[in-house]
Amino acid sequence: MQAPFIPNDTPFSEDQRSWLSGFYAGLHTQMTKDASASSAGEAAQALTVNVFYGTQTGNSETVAEDVCEAIRAGGSNAVLASLDETEVEALTQMDYVLIVTSTYGEGEMPDNAEIFWDALKDTSAPRLEDLQFSVLALGDTAYDEFCEAGKQFDLRLEQLGAKRILPRVDCDVDFEESAEAWTSGVVEELAKRKPEGASAGAAPAAGAAPKAPKSKWTRKTPFSAPVTCNRLLSGEGSAKEIRHYEFDLSNDGPTYEAGDAMGVIPTNDPALVSSFLERCGFSGEEAVEGKDVSLAELMFSHYEISTPSSDFVKAIEARANDEHLSHIVEHGDKEAMEAFLWSKDALDLLNMFPHISLSVEELTGLLKPLQHRAYSISSSSKKFADSVHLTIASVRYNSHGRDHGGVASCFLADRVGSEPAKVFMTPNKSFRVPQNNDVPMIMVGPGTGIAPFRAFLQEREAIGAKGMNWLFFGDQHEATDFVYKDELSEMQSSGVLSRLDLAFSRDQAQKIYVQTRMAEQSKDLFAALEEGGHFYVCGDATRMAKDVDVALHEIIAKEGSMSGDAAKDYVNKLKKDKRYVRDVY
Repeated sequence: MQAPFIPNDTPFSEDQRSWLSGFYAGLHTQMTKDASASSAGEAAQALTVNVFYGTQTGNSETVAEDVCEAIRAGGSNAVLASLDETEVEALTQMDYVLIVTSTYGEGEMPDNAEIFWDALKDTSAPRLEDLQFSVLALGDTAYDEFCEAGKQFDLRLEQLGAKRILPRVDCDVDFEESAEAWTSGVVEELAKRKPEGASAGAAPAAGAAPKAPKSKWTRKTPFSAPVTCNRLLSGEGSAKEIRHYEFDLSNDGPTYEAGDAMGVIPTNDPALVSSFLERCGFSGEEAVEGKDVSLAELMFSHYEISTPSSDFVKAIEARANDEHLSHIVEHGDKEAMEAFLWSKDALDLLNMFPHISLSVEELTGLLKPLQHRAYSISSSSKKFADSVHLTIASVRYNSHGRDHGGVASCFLADRVGSEPAKVFMTPNKSFRVPQNNDVPMIMVGPGTGIAPFRAFLQEREAIGAKGMNWLFFGDQHEATDFVYKDELSEMQSSGVLSRLDLAFSRDQAQKIYVQTRMAEQSKDLFAALEEGGHFYVCGDATRMAKDVDVALHEIIAKEGSMSGDAAKDYVNKLKKDKRYVRDVY
């Protein structure tokens, strides 16, 4: 309702005219508020579900996005956020919470869930009796601590009094079907809880970035990419074999961004398949129930025959009559099992116990599906629009009288030639160059950890970023292991690479690592962080990434004149602001 027009010739004084105008304006304002309140009330009738994700490589975020879409289609509101974007206290104001999380390393929380988890497990965490929740855990049964992060969240929420909407679902590497079933179950349960006559769920918030369309190239429908370059980067005499690969994407191939990973679907070494079949006494022509190809073909392209599954190890133990192995299995000694399996593949285990025989059904029941391998992309699509590059160390060693090779690394190095490779992209939205082109970018990537930073440097050059680009790189020997040396020198000359600190550990008596160089440059490094710099790490998670993290804390404490707790708070703030991110494995 709008205030009526009052002509000048109406018999009202100026005071009366002013009062009437004010009256109608106030009435209009109140009616607008009532209408807004009514709309808000209708929207409030729809359930609101907070969907949180914890991710290291991007898979959980993608699944969480799909969950939100399904919830909205089911008539409820869905709010998506990473776990480090909320506070534990906020859970007390929520009715429904879903957590989608991967597990990182040896049963650890992914980086963007760590701070939230520390607060949730603390004794000061609030009671959550009014909260209803469910957890979807992504993991890999090849690891002992399968889906441990999801299990911990599930247990802790229960301990705090929250009630489950659905039981937790643990997904192996083939997570799609399990995730879809869990999502459908959640939507069905939410529908039972939705108030009668509730309005449909809200669309994503205004101003939110539109979701990119899904690629048709996935793990189940990979793209066949010709390999146009397979070049050795390591020098003669190196203890490593690091190679540079280029894949042609020009024929309607998938798209990618700097920071993403590419999945490669390998096949097993034909020589290993032949040896495996011979040891088991099979010709390879045997039929396998429920499969339309022979046993040999299944072992070549469908089954993981290098890394023994836990079921395979237990089956060997049950038949081996070996006191040492039985002791390890019975006591669940993780370290002893790792030591026992070190450098052994499934064929090695069979060869250790010649009396063991397995039927076709027994063997295939113990083998896991052959999985893709994910590699950090080492190129920017802004510079290489029709190709994607990888930087990979070939795994080769001799053990137990046999030559062994990495499934995917040697597949690419030795067996992909005229035939294309089957590939797909895995987006990692958390691992991106800074949105602000003027802030410093600090990168720590020894060995093949340089891969995404080669892409980041190309990206910053392509977009004309003015911020400082600083790389810490190293390996064993400068003469043989300085990969991309010429490219990095050119980037230095052109000004794209502002600073390059090198750490070749075995070129002197005392080993020097990237964290050593960080400490030497602590003042400048802290200054770069204070200027809004972003800090990135890529590479080995077991030792290097942990050592770099310790060094970062020490540098901040020293240069910022902070206590250990204050330095930890500083680092946590970097993480929450997405200014300290890692691509580690």
